[in-house]
Amino acid sequence: MTLPGQLNPTPRILLGPGPSNAHPRVIRAMATPLIGHLDPEFIGIMEDVKSMLQQVFRTKNALTFPVSATGSAGMEAILTNLLEPGDEALICVNGVFGNRMADIVERLGAKLHRVDAPWGKWIEPEQVKEALGKCKPKAVAIVHAETSTGVLQPLEEIGKLAHDAGALFLVDTVTSLGGTDVRVDDWGIDAVYSGTQKCLSAPPGLAPVSFSDRAVEAIRARKTKVQSWYLDTTMLINYWSGEKRAYHHTAPISSIYSLYEALRIVLEEGLESRFERHQKNHELLKAGLEDLGFEFLVPEGYRLPMLNAVKLPQGFDDAGMRKTLLDRYNIEVGAGLGEFAGKVWRIGLMGYGSNENHVNALISALRQVL
Repeated sequence: MTLPGQLNPTPRILLGPGPSNAHPRVIRAMATPLIGHLDPEFIGIMEDVKSMLQQVFRTKNALTFPVSATGSAGMEAILTNLLEPGDEALICVNGVFGNRMADIVERLGAKLHRVDAPWGKWIEPEQVKEALGKCKPKAVAIVHAETSTGVLQPLEEIGKLAHDAGALFLVDTVTSLGGTDVRVDDWGIDAVYSGTQKCLSAPPGLAPVSFSDRAVEAIRARKTKVQSWYLDTTMLINYWSGEKRAYHHTAPISSIYSLYEALRIVLEEGLESRFERHQKNHELLKAGLEDLGFEFLVPEGYRLPMLNAVKLPQGFDDAGMRKTLLDRYNIEVGAGLGEFAGKVWRIGLMGYGSNENHVNALISALRQVL
């Protein structure tokens, strides 16, 4: 048997839809020596992570913690905890991740209602209002930052419609958290999930979530057990809260270290300053790409600053150009998904990776290869 060589992957500039480049301080934090996951010192670290997550989510929700899995598990966590067989759910779909939520709802045995918008468009409040007139859902769910299309979805009005209808309001912030404003309490969000590998600039592997008091009451009022043992918050709350921590699973300690340092970096910079930086670098990228003949898929006002979906110029070799950027310049950009495959690029400027040097490197490389 021949032993594989030592790990030595090529350093890349990650300008795709995720993961983003992790901050060097975060990488160093992951090398911190392990301690036990029920060690009093580690429990103190868990409490600090919860507190910092509350600040970044802009919430006072007591049940705020990182699920020990990727962002998609965060999606599954809020849906499996809040929906039971026979419940009704209204899912807003304008891309891949709205469709994924709809799939989970059906797998849970809940009754699915959909509000659809074309890819590259956003959900209008009038659509939600009309749908709510035809059903009585327990939850209304929507994606804040649709990674497959680059759409930034306004939330406040839809959240109010959900509450007026007696429904819980659930939101996907996987791509938006740490890169643009997310106000869980002010916007009336009852359950929210995110991921660590985008604008938080940590490695993938954790899914920050937060549940409002209304959501916690709904979980406690369930008539059936949560379908997933691993994601059952009625047990996880005993691991993440209280003086006596009940063993549930072995936490990914090094990943928690990485999130701890990532959140420290976010709060050191300041949320408003961080949002401004993402917007500034988006504008710099926009100017360079439009000069090269690219057009943005989403109009201003509904456009994500950290995930830039651009239409490819006529005759542009999508796969060949991405391969050239990767092989020659070590720059990764994302391909289009679904109906946008071969027609759109998704260029990420997320967290630590949102900087002028990365923008200039991409524009310079494109000028040379074009």
